[in-house]
Amino acid sequence: MTKNPTLLRWAIAGLLFLSTALNYLDRQTLSILATTIQADLGIDDIGYAKITTYFLLSYTIMYAISGRLVDFAGTRSSLAWAVTGWSVAGMLHGFAQSIVQLSFCRFLLGVFESANYPAGAKAVAEWFPLKERALGVAVMAAGGAIGAMTAFPLVSYLALSYGWRSTFVVVGAVGFFWVVAWLLLTRAGGRGRPADTPAGAQSATAAENPFALSALLSSRRAWGCILVRVFTDPIIYFISFWVPKYLAASHGFTLGDIGRFAWIPFAALSAGQIFGGALADWLVGRGAGLDPVRKGLMLCASLLVVAAGATVAITSVAAVALAGVAVLAFGHGLWGNLAVPAEVFPSHSVAFITGLGGTLGGVAGIISQFGIAWAASHQGYSYIFAVFSVCPLLAYFAVRILVGKLGDITISLERKLPAT
Repeated sequence: MTKNPTLLRWAIAGLLFLSTALNYLDRQTLSILATTIQADLGIDDIGYAKITTYFLLSYTIMYAISGRLVDFAGTRSSLAWAVTGWSVAGMLHGFAQSIVQLSFCRFLLGVFESANYPAGAKAVAEWFPLKERALGVAVMAAGGAIGAMTAFPLVSYLALSYGWRSTFVVVGAVGFFWVVAWLLLTRAGGRGRPADTPAGAQSATAAENPFALSALLSSRRAWGCILVRVFTDPIIYFISFWVPKYLAASHGFTLGDIGRFAWIPFAALSAGQIFGGALADWLVGRGAGLDPVRKGLMLCASLLVVAAGATVAITSVAAVALAGVAVLAFGHGLWGNLAVPAEVFPSHSVAFITGLGGTLGGVAGIISQFGIAWAASHQGYSYIFAVFSVCPLLAYFAVRILVGKLGDITISLERKLPAT
């Protein structure tokens, strides 16, 4: 293992990027093949919504639980077990014969995939200094967009060549290679930070025990972080589960068209995540304050999403709609919702805050799935885009009102909320 701490932490960031890519590759496979599977197994849109909801149900329940488990068990073993579990669950999709069996596979997939973001956020908080955390989280999160982007041509090719069942098996099996690489790179640090990584890479409070649950639940800053996820998570679930169906239903995209073009919004999402994290890191490194930089990016991203959502809602041109969805996805990535807990809480409690936020964000996602299914049938997708476009603005106000000053790490939950 390298003794260079900078090289080491970016190698870890690279693996976190890949784990998130695999996370989305496995979950995205179903949405890409949705129309094919529905025709093969006789499943309507409400049935499809039920299947996706089982994923969100387990993902939601386990997000907070997995966050607490990661805080106590450490990132190394947590991620190894998580990736192994969701790889097996992904492969099992290829053997499903009914809605019930597919729902079980999605439920199992959600159980294990829920650990990725809490463990990844905790790893970034452990390995990266405060001024680099937005970029570290952005690199990790960008893997999701890259995984989803890669999924479209890869899954389409495999399905057209070998059938949808074989596709699930092949895609799921890739995760085992990641587990081997992760265990080899992190073998010097059984609970997260390797022994040869300087303690300076963490906050001074990293050795403390996690904050008590009751204290976290009474913290305005914690609830601000949670509400950010409640307002923004349904957007990524909509992009992941419904955009391929939107392109097919509203603009006549075939499976081949989806493979050729539907990756574009996910490329834009990844670009937004990387650009937002890199720009924040660059500006802060040149003397700008973390708080005004990040809040300025959040506001700009929110307004961009409003404009993009309005464009998609009123257009009937396929190319304009695809471009609008891509800009909306770019704005969502630019916002940087996953970085907020690591910018206000010490590393020992980041995973739990991230997990609890993901849980309530998942609840919002579950509700939105049936709302989307109903609106798609009765109101059309224009209504859906119009509603989702204002959600980042609500998240921005949650940061302004509840979270307070970004970059000011909470040492004691009893202290006064920092000024905004």
